[in-house]
Amino acid sequence: MKPTISESVRKSISPTINRSNTEADRLADFMMLAQRSCLLDLSNDLNEGKVSYAQFFLLGYLDDQDSLTMTDIAKKMGHSTAAATGLVDRLQKLGYVSRVHAEDDRRKILVRISDDGRALVNRLRDSLAQGVANLMSQMDETDRQSLPVNVLNGGR
Repeated sequence: MKPTISESVRKSISPTINRSNTEADRLADFMMLAQRSCLLDLSNDLNEGKVSYAQFFLLGYLDDQDSLTMTDIAKKMGHSTAAATGLVDRLQKLGYVSRVHAEDDRRKILVRISDDGRALVNRLRDSLAQGVANLMSQMDETDRQSLPVNVLNGGR
């Protein structure tokens, strides 16, 4: 199901973006509007995949890397290694990640995203992109041009 823009969000877009003074303010305002517009759909999509927000963020990290150690995962997620292990355990049971031994040190365990995990991340990113596109389509050209897209250049 593709996100739709509620009338109240649509009416709030221009005044919110226009009152912001800096690029960071405008981007923050847009992000808040995008969250309100897309968060419910993202939550529903995550529930369909039986994945929590934390697990989705972890899958996103893994999608950008060849592999991560449990220590790396814990640091990126701001969790203990034990909590990171729990996240990975659940994702592995769902078939979204796998554990492999490092070639240089068989004691080291690496976590890799599976094809199913990558497909889930791509589907959810596409859904979020569609939601943002829908939101932007409700903005007038001046407001769209005022979004500090250049802040986003060069990375996710």
